Amino acid sequence: MEFLMSSTAGLWLAVVLSGAYHGLNPGMGWPLAVSSALMEQRQSALWGALAALAGGHFVAMLGVLLPFALMAVLVDYQNEIRIGAALVVIGMGLYIAITRRHPRFLSRIPPSRLALWSFLVALAHGAALMLVPIYLGLCAVDELDAGHQAISQIMTTNTLLVLGVAALHTAAMVLGGGFLAFAVYRWLGLQFLSRSWFNLELLWALSLILVGGLGLWSALG
Repeated sequence: MEFLMSSTAGLWLAVVLSGAYHGLNPGMGWPLAVSSALMEQRQSALWGALAALAGGHFVAMLGVLLPFALMAVLVDYQNEIRIGAALVVIGMGLYIAITRRHPRFLSRIPPSRLALWSFLVALAHGAALMLVPIYLGLCAVDELDAGHQAISQIMTTNTLLVLGVAALHTAAMVLGGGFLAFAVYRWLGLQFLSRSWFNLELLWALSLILVGGLGLWSALG
């Protein structure tokens, strides 16, 4: 655990693994890609749906991480920002664990708007929020601020880091979900979904609490 939250390689690995985890979670939308391909009866519809899901997920990651990139320039309050972010992630996990309800407004979005649906579900379920403690651990603002370098340079570096984290995470997400979607579409069939469907809501909530706890432990340590 210490390796995952303190070393740069471990943090980048966490970005990839959390992306793959999001992709494999049916709540992030890969069954919708299968549905789209089956309804249109062409495999290319599967790739189009996955691209839309990836686009929405990527924008959601940026929407949550970019404000923290700007906050990271407040070097004197870096620890407080990390502690606050970790507590928010833990709070989101506790909320989902207690309510365990899928937001109803998501069911009102038509299947033709997959990118919008993916964007909203990533926000509503805290998928983007899960990356915040990992991202703040990667910022290493104290190193960037050696000799009180210009704030604009720090902001530029952190913004590029946000793009890298969001892109890598989304790529892992769409690969994980895309693999399952393609397997169901080509080989496993819809019976796999009816036999093997599992609710990850509680596991998702515990994952948020775990990531937030690791982020809090890292900041306090």
